[in-house]
Amino acid sequence: MGQIALPLTVRRADDPGRIVVGNANRAAIDALSDPSAWPFGTAILAGPPRSGKSLLARWAAVQGDLAAIDGADAVDETDLFHRWNRAQESGRPLLIVTDRDPWEIALPDLRSRLGAAWHLEIGVPDDEMVGALIEAHAEARGLALGDGALTYLLPRLERSFAGIENVVAAIDRLSLERKVPPTLSVWRDALEAVQGAEQPRLL
Repeated sequence: MGQIALPLTVRRADDPGRIVVGNANRAAIDALSDPSAWPFGTAILAGPPRSGKSLLARWAAVQGDLAAIDGADAVDETDLFHRWNRAQESGRPLLIVTDRDPWEIALPDLRSRLGAAWHLEIGVPDDEMVGALIEAHAEARGLALGDGALTYLLPRLERSFAGIENVVAAIDRLSLERKVPPTLSVWRDALEAVQGAEQPRLL
């Protein structure tokens, strides 16, 4: 399991500043590495919240000297269409980042042009990637999860990027509040706080 260092100048305390490379994003990263293969020099990157889309867009913009539009589904369609045209005129690749693809586009010219783009999607992380994400978020917080944490968390943790991040944040918060290192009771209560009370418990 690898990580890509990202060219960030500002980092939050809970932001690893790196993107974990795994089953959910490897194909998208490979495609982002070669903008010359994109139809009409355009790619659309979609994925769930907190899956690293914006971080990948920043990395790709530096690696491939491309323009990136984040949150494109919330951008005015006429403006988005003009930016697509400017990218075509300049010959500079354009990466469009969105939470959902496809999204409802009323402007026919924009809809047809984006329909011809290369569509990339970040999927659901497998166990190996979930474990690497847990470790990356814990490392970013300076949090030692404790022996057995991954063994306990992996079968119980929902396969969502936001859920993984939130559980690690909850472990950190509960550990600080209780002034104890993370152990089974902290891991369990963090899962319950984030995912609901009906969590399987160790016997």
